[in-house]
Amino acid sequence: MKKRGRTYTISAVADQYSLHPQTLRLYEREGLLKPSRSEGNTRLYTDTDLERLEVILSLTRDLGVNLAGVEIILNMREKMDAMQREFERFFQYLQTHAEEFAQFTESPPPEEGALVPLKRSAALRRQSSGQRNS
Repeated sequence: MKKRGRTYTISAVADQYSLHPQTLRLYEREGLLKPSRSEGNTRLYTDTDLERLEVILSLTRDLGVNLAGVEIILNMREKMDAMQREFERFFQYLQTHAEEFAQFTESPPPEEGALVPLKRSAALRRQSSGQRNS
Protein backbone atom coordinates (compact mmCIF):
# COMPACT_ATOMS: atom_id res chain seq x y z
CA MET A 1 0.00 0.00 0.00
CA LYS A 2 1.33 3.44 -0.94
CA LYS A 3 2.19 5.64 2.02
CA ARG A 4 0.18 8.83 1.94
CA GLY A 5 1.90 12.08 2.67
CA ARG A 6 0.41 14.92 4.65
CA THR A 7 -2.46 16.78 2.98
CA TYR A 8 -4.13 20.13 3.61
CA THR A 9 -7.64 21.38 2.95
CA ILE A 10 -8.37 24.43 0.84
CA SER A 11 -9.24 26.52 3.90
CA ALA A 12 -5.97 25.60 5.66
CA VAL A 13 -3.95 26.48 2.55
CA ALA A 14 -5.87 29.73 2.02
CA ASP A 15 -5.22 30.76 5.64
CA GLN A 16 -1.55 29.77 5.53
CA TYR A 17 -0.88 31.84 2.39
CA SER A 18 -3.34 34.69 3.05
CA LEU A 19 -5.42 33.82 0.00
CA HIS A 20 -9.12 33.61 -0.66
CA PRO A 21 -10.20 30.02 -1.37
CA GLN A 22 -11.59 31.29 -4.71
CA THR A 23 -8.01 32.15 -5.74
CA LEU A 24 -7.00 28.52 -5.20
CA ARG A 25 -10.04 27.38 -7.19
CA LEU A 26 -9.04 29.77 -9.99
CA TYR A 27 -5.50 28.34 -10.02
CA GLU A 28 -7.02 24.89 -10.31
CA ARG A 29 -9.36 25.95 -13.15
CA GLU A 30 -6.38 27.47 -14.98
CA GLY A 31 -4.49 24.18 -14.57
CA LEU A 32 -1.78 25.70 -12.39
CA LEU A 33 -2.60 23.52 -9.38
CA LYS A 34 -4.01 20.00 -9.41
CA PRO A 35 -4.97 19.02 -5.87
CA SER A 36 -6.22 15.50 -5.30
CA ARG A 37 -9.70 14.87 -3.92
CA SER A 38 -10.93 12.98 -0.91
CA GLU A 39 -13.76 10.47 -1.12
CA GLY A 40 -16.08 13.33 -0.16
CA ASN A 41 -14.65 15.40 -3.08
CA THR A 42 -12.75 17.79 -0.77
CA ARG A 43 -9.61 19.28 -2.33
CA LEU A 44 -6.46 17.92 -0.71
CA TYR A 45 -3.20 19.80 -1.22
CA THR A 46 0.12 17.97 -0.75
CA ASP A 47 3.49 19.46 0.18
CA THR A 48 4.37 19.30 -3.54
CA ASP A 49 1.23 21.32 -4.33
CA LEU A 50 2.28 23.89 -1.72
CA GLU A 51 5.77 24.17 -3.23
CA ARG A 52 4.18 24.81 -6.62
CA LEU A 53 1.79 27.35 -5.04
CA GLU A 54 4.77 29.19 -3.55
CA VAL A 55 6.33 29.46 -7.02
CA ILE A 56 3.02 30.76 -8.40
CA LEU A 57 2.72 33.34 -5.63
CA SER A 58 6.33 34.41 -6.05
CA LEU A 59 5.77 34.95 -9.76
CA THR A 60 2.48 36.80 -9.36
CA ARG A 61 3.15 38.79 -6.17
CA ASP A 62 6.86 39.52 -6.40
CA LEU A 63 7.41 39.66 -10.15
CA GLY A 64 3.98 40.75 -11.39
CA VAL A 65 3.61 37.85 -13.85
CA ASN A 66 0.05 37.22 -15.06
CA LEU A 67 -1.49 33.74 -14.96
CA ALA A 68 -0.80 33.05 -18.65
CA GLY A 69 2.86 33.87 -18.01
CA VAL A 70 2.87 31.71 -14.89
CA GLU A 71 1.59 28.78 -16.94
CA ILE A 72 4.33 29.25 -19.55
CA ILE A 73 7.03 29.52 -16.87
CA LEU A 74 5.79 26.43 -15.01
CA ASN A 75 5.69 24.43 -18.26
CA MET A 76 9.21 25.56 -19.11
CA ARG A 77 10.42 24.57 -15.64
CA GLU A 78 8.89 21.10 -16.08
CA LYS A 79 10.58 20.70 -19.47
CA MET A 80 13.90 21.85 -18.05
CA ASP A 81 13.55 19.38 -15.16
CA ALA A 82 12.82 16.58 -17.67
CA MET A 83 15.85 17.59 -19.75
CA GLN A 84 18.01 17.63 -16.62
CA ARG A 85 16.85 14.11 -15.70
CA GLU A 86 17.55 12.93 -19.27
CA PHE A 87 21.02 14.50 -19.17
CA GLU A 88 21.74 12.80 -15.83
CA ARG A 89 20.64 9.41 -17.25
CA PHE A 90 22.88 9.95 -20.29
CA PHE A 91 25.82 10.98 -18.08
CA GLN A 92 25.27 7.89 -15.92
CA TYR A 93 25.26 5.76 -19.07
CA LEU A 94 28.55 7.33 -20.18
CA GLN A 95 30.09 6.71 -16.76
CA THR A 96 29.04 3.05 -16.69
CA HIS A 97 30.37 2.49 -20.23
CA ALA A 98 33.54 4.60 -19.91
CA GLU A 99 35.86 1.61 -20.35
CA GLU A 100 34.18 0.62 -23.61
CA PHE A 101 34.51 4.17 -24.92
CA ALA A 102 38.15 4.31 -23.82
CA GLN A 103 38.94 1.24 -25.96
CA PHE A 104 37.84 3.14 -29.07
CA THR A 105 40.11 6.08 -28.29
CA GLU A 106 43.09 3.88 -27.33
CA SER A 107 43.24 1.99 -30.66
CA PRO A 108 45.95 3.25 -32.99
CA PRO A 109 44.88 5.74 -35.66
CA PRO A 110 44.25 4.22 -39.11
CA GLU A 111 47.05 4.24 -41.66
CA GLU A 112 46.99 7.30 -43.90
CA GLY A 113 44.23 6.87 -46.49
CA ALA A 114 43.15 3.43 -45.21
CA LEU A 115 39.50 2.88 -44.37
CA VAL A 116 40.35 -0.04 -42.07
CA PRO A 117 43.60 -0.04 -40.05
CA LEU A 118 46.14 -2.36 -41.69
CA LYS A 119 46.50 -4.55 -38.58
CA ARG A 120 42.75 -5.03 -38.47
CA SER A 121 42.44 -5.67 -42.22
CA ALA A 122 45.07 -8.42 -41.96
CA ALA A 123 43.11 -10.00 -39.11
CA LEU A 124 39.91 -9.77 -41.15
CA ARG A 125 41.61 -11.43 -44.16
CA ARG A 126 42.87 -14.28 -41.96
CA GLN A 127 39.43 -14.70 -40.42
CA SER A 128 37.59 -14.75 -43.77
CA SER A 129 40.13 -17.15 -45.41
CA GLY A 130 39.70 -19.46 -42.45
CA GLN A 131 35.95 -19.47 -42.98
CA ARG A 132 36.29 -20.29 -46.69
CA ASN A 133 38.58 -23.23 -45.95
CA SER A 134 36.04 -24.80 -43.57
